[in-house]
Amino acid sequence: MPVFVNQTRRMETSEDAQGSNQQVSALVELLKTRSYAEIRQRMYDREPGSPWWTACRAELDLRNGQQIGEASLAMSRTSEKIRASMQHFEQLADTLQQATKDVADLLRGTQEAGRRLEIAVYVTIGVTLVQFFNLLFEIFRKR
Repeated sequence: MPVFVNQTRRMETSEDAQGSNQQVSALVELLKTRSYAEIRQRMYDREPGSPWWTACRAELDLRNGQQIGEASLAMSRTSEKIRASMQHFEQLADTLQQATKDVADLLRGTQEAGRRLEIAVYVTIGVTLVQFFNLLFEIFRKR
């Protein structure tokens, strides 16, 4: 006889669970149009384990899951934008490095040209002085 009683209790519990699940499903559908704050208030007004509490908990978990999914998608998009920006900055840095190298090469060339110009100026001054003294010598020699 005890075996039959246990089986009967299990069936009753199973039927209660099915009824409770249907009730929870209906309550979840009802809660979909409610605000987050209202659902939280209803959840805290009920005792844990009750159909209302379970439905509120399920709806809040669903909404939180959706928010996490949306946040993950936004973070993924932001991460992709950051990656693209980093690649762009790397390209800019390479371009800047090449431009700096080119300017340094130009400055070295300018420095070498400056040295050659300095030598040319000294030679010109020397030749001018020599010709000036030669002219003076010719003037004083004719007298």
